[in-house]
Amino acid sequence: MQRRTAALVVACAGGYLAFLDTSIVNTAFPDVQASFDDAGRAELSWVLDAYFIVLAALLVPAGALADRLGRKRVFLWGVGAFVLTSIACGLAPSWETLVAARVLQGAAAAVIAPVSLALVLPEFAREQRATAVGIWGAAAAFAAATGPPLGGLVVEVADWRWIFLVNVPLGGLVLLAGARALRESKDEAMAGLPDLAGAGLSVLGLGLLALGIVEGESWGWTSAGVLGSLGGALVALAAVARRCTTHPRPVVDPALMAIRSFRVANVGTLLFAAAFFSTILGNILFLTSVWGYSVLDAGLATVPGPLVSAIVAGPAGRLADRVGHRAVIVPGTIAYAAGLLVLRSAGAEPDYVGTWLPGMLLVGVGIGLAFPTLGAAAVADVEPDRFGAASAVASAFRQIGAVLGTAILVAIVGDPRSLAEALAHADDAYAFAVAASLASGVVALLLRPAPAGRAPAAAPAPA
Repeated sequence: MQRRTAALVVACAGGYLAFLDTSIVNTAFPDVQASFDDAGRAELSWVLDAYFIVLAALLVPAGALADRLGRKRVFLWGVGAFVLTSIACGLAPSWETLVAARVLQGAAAAVIAPVSLALVLPEFAREQRATAVGIWGAAAAFAAATGPPLGGLVVEVADWRWIFLVNVPLGGLVLLAGARALRESKDEAMAGLPDLAGAGLSVLGLGLLALGIVEGESWGWTSAGVLGSLGGALVALAAVARRCTTHPRPVVDPALMAIRSFRVANVGTLLFAAAFFSTILGNILFLTSVWGYSVLDAGLATVPGPLVSAIVAGPAGRLADRVGHRAVIVPGTIAYAAGLLVLRSAGAEPDYVGTWLPGMLLVGVGIGLAFPTLGAAAVADVEPDRFGAASAVASAFRQIGAVLGTAILVAIVGDPRSLAEALAHADDAYAFAVAASLASGVVALLLRPAPAGRAPAAAPAPA
């Protein structure tokens, strides 16, 4: 029991470490921009998107590679690499060096995330694994939620570079605990390597897609650079799709995509993630550039949303078991869009209690209803022995949504030259997130309703 608990703690700490850096950097974005006068928002958006792109493309291959080489060994390598690349990020002398370090950091995170979960599952009996996965998922969600306020606090008391350097002691503790608590395991029957070329093509395709979107306004949407980037992305991603049908260990298993609920829920996840991650950065930029908040105040202003989502997520899962996934997801996407519309109504004068707080509360309800339920819907019809691969693909779709949402947000907000221009761009950014959220809800309508004869879930035992 003690070994199992220790392994679960290490796995959750690893997941927290990897997913913290998907959101903590957003709060520090204005300070990072102030440090590099030779870069605008378009260039610095790669500090965010480089991490998302590599994480999305390498999640599945990294998990498969660990199955072959040994999960504990690869996990510890990944944590060690994450610590070293975090140091490289914190010491980066230029924005180009910072982006390069974030690419390597994303690769290390792509190893940590799926392997940390794969390490803990053998410690639990099959009927207890859903609980273990739920705890691990809660740690990952908590990381993304605490990123903005933690980033604001670190920047306020120190410097933006410390948002990367704080990973060093945390990663060191995970390394020490993992070396003692984790047991080595591998798939002895596995033959061959995962499709690393396909993963590389995924990185290229997503990178070109983000480049075309981010630079569309400055280069011109019909320019050779933008059309070439978007065309190259289409070719690269088409090549990935082709390799998935021919490679023995593809980036995405076509058999999984043949499952209707898996396919539909992942498209819904991508769209909702685009809305969610564009809002994370958009909120910080609005609060700091329009309302004049400090980075710390901006981070704290976003706290009510994650708190409400954490409260709502548990009951939402139990409700989805009773009434079906789409009956929970669709209201969640509507609540999220309604919250964004409230935020969009904010003017140039700060009004936290009258506008921002109600909007964030609605946003939190929407996240708590939609995000975890989309994840549950994705794996609802997947066979248990393929749950790990299915979860990794679902996480990849979420990160692809983050890539698109961040790129589109940066393309919309640009570098405004006046308060009026910043307000107008913020309106457009919130409108995009509303549309993406509602589109996710429309996709979720394609999920099957709960079976008519489904028995209600048992009520929880009294405390």
